[in-house]
Amino acid sequence: MNKLKTYADIPIRFAVGFHLIYGTQDNVFSWDRMLEFEEFLKAFGTPFPLLSAIISVYAQFICGILYIVGWKVWHAGLVMTFNFIIAITLVHLSDPYPSIYPAISMLAGSIFLVFNGAGEFSLDHWMQIKKGS
Repeated sequence: MNKLKTYADIPIRFAVGFHLIYGTQDNVFSWDRMLEFEEFLKAFGTPFPLLSAIISVYAQFICGILYIVGWKVWHAGLVMTFNFIIAITLVHLSDPYPSIYPAISMLAGSIFLVFNGAGEFSLDHWMQIKKGS
């Protein structure tokens, strides 16, 4: 059973990674959607709302890809932990639980990956083996 624990990161990486990509792809591929997100952030008093929107969207999109392929997962986890602490604090704190749950899940998954890494089925692991040979 302990052998299977080495693959515990896979469902978390894929679920969180997919959700990050799915939730931001419209902003990545449509400037109008990015401007809508800017207005959303502006309504919450976010400093530099357009810059904040661009950084958050691209960070989530890129980190989602990194999670799925298992490359630089520790770094991506730190970025997403920071991103979702800010998102929950600035935007979601007053939301009802069902609305805040996706952000909590992204935060929890990211914290898990910071502490546990990408596991054996990942580019991080493969590159570590290659470096050691």
